[in-house]
Amino acid sequence: MKINLEKIKIIILDVDGTMTDGKISYDNNGIETKSFDVKDGMAIAQAIKYGIKVAIITGRISKIVEHRALELGILDIYQGVGNKIATLDELLRKYDYNYENVAYMGDDINDIPAMMRASYVGITADAVSDIEKFAHFKSKNNGGYGAVREFIETILKVNGIWSKIIEEYKSKK
Repeated sequence: MKINLEKIKIIILDVDGTMTDGKISYDNNGIETKSFDVKDGMAIAQAIKYGIKVAIITGRISKIVEHRALELGILDIYQGVGNKIATLDELLRKYDYNYENVAYMGDDINDIPAMMRASYVGITADAVSDIEKFAHFKSKNNGGYGAVREFIETILKVNGIWSKIIEEYKSKK
């Protein structure tokens, strides 16, 4: 099946291991901490600015994830999700999209059901080997270290958006 990246209207991201390095740390007060890559954030914000929706579907619940998502302009944030397909279907109904409009990036076996349905699938360089066969794109970078940037940039380039972004920054004084 030929992949048509021009039909991508929404990018769905897993969080732990995809937007982050997968490590979960706690401070002395038991507060969970996570690190996000600013380059990933730039690509997410640019995709949103140019009309491609970005959503998060993750199995864990974290205030940090909501904070980072809202900071980037991500409005569709689904946490504590056990069944990613039910959530993904809900999201597609909300926007009247179908699976050919979906790009999905993940890193582990819990992402397989969504990967089997999305039209374009990305995985991180350090994703578990069992999901490689579902991927159209494998980043050079690990999760939390620019993998999301690579994935989104590829979509934006194919759609002619990335060159517009570069021109916009070149014209800033």
